[in-house]
Amino acid sequence: MSEAPSLLDKASIQQLSPFKNLNHQNIVVIENIEQCKTIEEELKAAIFLGFDSESKPTFRVGEVSTGPHLIQLATEHKAYLFHVNSSTLKFLQPILSNQKQLKVGFGLKNDKHIFHKKGIELESCIDLAKGFSHFGFTQQMGVQKAVALLFGQYLPKSKKVGTSNWAQKPLTPQQISYAAADAYAALLVFLELRKQNLLPAHISQTIQTALHA
Repeated sequence: MSEAPSLLDKASIQQLSPFKNLNHQNIVVIENIEQCKTIEEELKAAIFLGFDSESKPTFRVGEVSTGPHLIQLATEHKAYLFHVNSSTLKFLQPILSNQKQLKVGFGLKNDKHIFHKKGIELESCIDLAKGFSHFGFTQQMGVQKAVALLFGQYLPKSKKVGTSNWAQKPLTPQQISYAAADAYAALLVFLELRKQNLLPAHISQTIQTALHA
């Protein structure tokens, strides 16, 4: 087990088989309340949701981000990419604030602050970045390494796509695939850790609290 960290160097990860992302038919881009209503029942029924958000990058000193510009939620079968506007935020608010629905993702440290500025309180939100102590990782883990460790698969993370304009419409196929994979992979990692009883105590406690709220 102590050798696990050394197996996850960049070159080794890139030699793994590709991550099996959702196909494009199962990735839904949402822009308005009418589209939201068609998926309302499915989303509200989900206990566990993969979660992430993307913001248009800032380049100038002192420039304040107006993000998030895209919010991703994923079930085991579909990913939903929400262009952020007043109607989609209003639709998402009860889901993101629902203590009985767990939102799981990586690197969510700043999300509570970002969403608070939008009038949304994130509840039952689990950051998996520090969920790998069982494997000998004491530092934060990203979704790419987690996928490599648990599934032996390579999840590409293009810096060019990651720092692209997430406020643009329409999104490029590369942006859509990238955004969906982040939320979908996070959910798969969470479910696998839970299945193997490898979730750290603090995450397990959050789950128990949420499910029995």
